[in-house]
Amino acid sequence: MNSKKLAAEHAVQFIKSGMIVGLGTGSTAHFAIHAIGARVQAGLTIQAIATSEQSEALARELEIPIVSFQEVNEIDLTIDGADEVDSDLNVIKGGGGALLREKIVASASRELIIIVDESKVVSQLGAFPLPIEVVPFGIEMTMKKLAALLECPLTVRQSGNKPFVTDNEHYIVDCHTGSIADAGKLTRELNMIPGVVENGLFIGMAAKVIVGYMDGAVRELNHT
Repeated sequence: MNSKKLAAEHAVQFIKSGMIVGLGTGSTAHFAIHAIGARVQAGLTIQAIATSEQSEALARELEIPIVSFQEVNEIDLTIDGADEVDSDLNVIKGGGGALLREKIVASASRELIIIVDESKVVSQLGAFPLPIEVVPFGIEMTMKKLAALLECPLTVRQSGNKPFVTDNEHYIVDCHTGSIADAGKLTRELNMIPGVVENGLFIGMAAKVIVGYMDGAVRELNHT
């Protein structure tokens, strides 16, 4: 039983004809895009904005109509995966390297639905390394400031023997923070550092989280 696929297919049921839909990035979002494509082939009429070049290419392959931000005022619903989610529906994202575009799309959305398998649900964020998108210029100084704030091991994400480069030509620094006591405070502090473009903490942005389980169950987590 593919629990990621279960969560994705459940989430896609919330899409209605006429919607502008945000398409996430990553392995779980991949299943959602395929499920959306199947619904489009069956007659669903939507337009979509993708959070990465990879997701946009897949959407076009599946004949999901793609639009730009120039053509819309807001996004009705975004479906995206996550690397961790806590009981307050706060999320760490960015394992797929698209966190900046993902956060832009999420912030423009009336509703953000996060889809995960059961392994991603945690009591407190921080076991998964926190991704931070940074500009290449002056990265050595940016990392010194990050190290002073976080006091944890930092690594520049690699692709082969070179730094991984995002769709916006930035680098990703993965921060092995351990348990994050105050995610809201941390996200504000990170974004005050010059050179930091965005961080992977999505605080108070998810409307609901849909969790797929290995036994075939699907559970919706909502704000209490």
